[in-house]
Order: sequence, then structure tokens, then C-alpha cells
Amino acid sequence: MGLSTAYSPAGSRLATAPLAAAAARRGSVQHLRPRRPLIATVRCSVDAAKQVQDGAATIAAQEPARHKTGRLPRFGVFCPTYDLTSDDKTKSWKKLVTIAVSGAAGMIANHLLFQLASGEVFGQDQPIALKLLGSERSLQALEGVAMELEDSLYPLLREVSIGIDPYEVFEDADWALLIGAKPRGPGMERAALLDINGQIFADQGKALNTVASPNVKVIVVGNPCNTNALICIKNAPNIPAKNFHALTRLDENRAKCQLALKAGVFYDKVSNMTIWGNHSTTQVPDFLNAKIDGRPVKEVIKDTKWLEEEFTMTVQNRGGVLIQKWGRSSAASTSVSIVDAIKSLVTPTPEGDWFSSGVYTTGNPYGIAEDIVFSMPCRSKGDGDYELVSDVLMDDFLWERIKKTEAELLAEKKCVAHLTGEGIAFCDLREDTMLPGEM
Repeated sequence: MGLSTAYSPAGSRLATAPLAAAAARRGSVQHLRPRRPLIATVRCSVDAAKQVQDGAATIAAQEPARHKTGRLPRFGVFCPTYDLTSDDKTKSWKKLVTIAVSGAAGMIANHLLFQLASGEVFGQDQPIALKLLGSERSLQALEGVAMELEDSLYPLLREVSIGIDPYEVFEDADWALLIGAKPRGPGMERAALLDINGQIFADQGKALNTVASPNVKVIVVGNPCNTNALICIKNAPNIPAKNFHALTRLDENRAKCQLALKAGVFYDKVSNMTIWGNHSTTQVPDFLNAKIDGRPVKEVIKDTKWLEEEFTMTVQNRGGVLIQKWGRSSAASTSVSIVDAIKSLVTPTPEGDWFSSGVYTTGNPYGIAEDIVFSMPCRSKGDGDYELVSDVLMDDFLWERIKKTEAELLAEKKCVAHLTGEGIAFCDLREDTMLPGEM
């Protein structure tokens, strides 16, 4: 038997039933209240025979419960179980980490959420709460995602919540993984995509600024991720700009793979790989500073023409080639790269190595333009923070390409000036670099 909850048109709770012990071990799942009335089917997945009628939840009916408890009432699709502060909490476990994920009904999240719940990312002694953000159109799919999480019996997954309002979903988030973004449609100018997705990330930045943990760590995946991350930063002045990342780890992983293939070694022999700049086809995979088995790449791969041309273009265009082969943009490998990006921040960086992340450039040691989000080499002590790597080599070939991707990001910044509080937008993107997966 499971707890089954539904709403009457007035928003009242209609029915409850005791939870089975097995369900109690699984944690709880909440259905977050939208800021406007939403008609939804609300069912418990534990016992189909106990499903009750469709209804509508209203703000007025739910507000008193929130006022009394200080948090959203635990009701909705998958039935609450218990509070983690109860006796079920083991002494060896850490404090609950709350992770908010946007675009949670999409293909990337469909891989990522189960990796998070398994303990692969934050450790086998770290309980987590997942708060999943979708849209009205994807709400039913979100219910399906949460049902699968429920059925997977992850012991570390203590709570799952779903909702369509970032001000609800991002509340008290320790990590925010912003995956959801509008894809680029046929005939859509890149400037239009920047504006449409920029508005989404402006709203989400404001929500994070208002309700998330003051030290929330944010990883922006939705494209154009560098400029979307910048928009978030500008709309979240209470959160340190250093806490925002644009995902370029997939590009780093792709570059490591290509170098390993060329050198005839396994990819774990490749280190110190940097992706500079934008997550677009102007990105710069840095073979000057990369190493293979501890040796500079150019000592192992002596074919300079291949490094400068084929290697560089293969990494830059890998996403587009995958779409041609697969019929859709990368999902599983993107999920893996998000996991890698998080683990790089919560695990000390191996001595002498570094990782790539799109971060805020103000104060950078390289001479890159300030006040943009630019992928650069980083190191971490495993505390969620990072520092930029200063001991890198630079030659004319590398610097010329860094300046090209920098110019693109500066142009994108002008396109979204109206979303960053910097005046009237002026968009002059002379070259369409087709972000991987945009189409």
C-alpha cells in the first residue's frame, strides 16, 4: 500500500493511506506547487488501485500548510515517506545535498539523474534530494521520470520533487544543473536563439538569487551555455560569480579521446587538456599544454599539421557529426561530462593536472577580456571551489585562436545586453558557428 494523494477543485487533499516499509526506505517525492493553478493528474505510483480522481491544486489551499511547516507540503505524485531527520538517518551519512535540475524530462537528464542518485557523483555516504524543473508541457513526463527514480530503490535518494516554477524548485538548492533550453529550429537566426534562451536564463538567475543557497554551485548546460551562464551571473548578484560554470567538459573529453586515438594509448594517459573559449565551433582545444603519459603532446604526436588542422576541427565539429550519425544531439556523453565536471569540483585535482570549465573571466591571468564566461584551465581542492591555472604555455597559434573565440563571446554579450542590465542589445554575429546540438 502506498500513500495516495489527489486534489479536489478547491485544492483539498482527498485521500491518504499508510506507506509500506519498502517505500519508506526510498525517500520521499514531492510535487511542487506551481505559482499559478495547474490542472494535473495526481497519482501515487505505489498502488494503482488506490489512484483517485484528477483535480486542481490552488495556491490558497496549500499556503497554510507551507506556513506551518516552513517548507512545501509533501504531497503529490509519488507519495512522501518520512523526514530524513528521523531515526532512519544513519550516523555515517553526511548532511543532505539538494540538487536542482532544469530540463529534467529531457534525454540528458534521463541519464544524469540516475548517476546522481546512485552515489557515483557525490559519494556513497552522501544522501541527496533531487528537485526537477520542467514545463507545463513536460509535467507528465516529469512524473514518469520520478516514477523510475522511485522504482530504482536508490538508498541515497531521500527526496524527489517536481515543479514548473524555478522559484519553487530552486529553493535551498546547493547545486543547480541548468540543462533545459530551447533548441534551434529551422531558419532561426542564432541571435534569436540567444534572445529566447537568454530570457529563460535571466529568469532562472533571478530565481536562484532569491531562493537558492547563498553558495549554490551552478552548471549551465543549455546552449549557448557560455552566454547563458553570463546572463545568470548578471541576474544573480547575491551569488558569487565564481560559482557559475558553463559546461565545456564534453569538449575536453572529446579532445582527450582524439589525442589518445592518434597516439595509440588509452585515454587515461591524456592529461592537462584545456578547452579555451566558447562552447561553439570557435572553441580552442589546446594541444600545446596537453600531455600524453606525462610528456608534451607535441613530443608524442609530431604531426603538427594534424594537430593544427584535423585534430582541432574534429573536436570543434564533433557534436554536429554525431547528430548526422545518430539523428539527435549527444545525451549520454553530455551526462557523463556533467558528472565529470561536478566531480572535478568536489574531488581534489590530481597533482600537476587540471580540467576545463567555462568560468567568469574577471581577474584572469591570461589577458582574456573581462566580464565574459570563457572556458579556461582550472584546479580544485575538492571543496566546490576552483582556481585558475597560471603555469600554462602560450604561442602565436594558440593566442590567435583564443582571440577569435573571445571576439565571438564579446559579440554574443552585446546581443543580450538587454538581459544583463547593460543597455540596448546590438547583435552583429558575422559568422554562424553552429553550437553543437543547437539544431
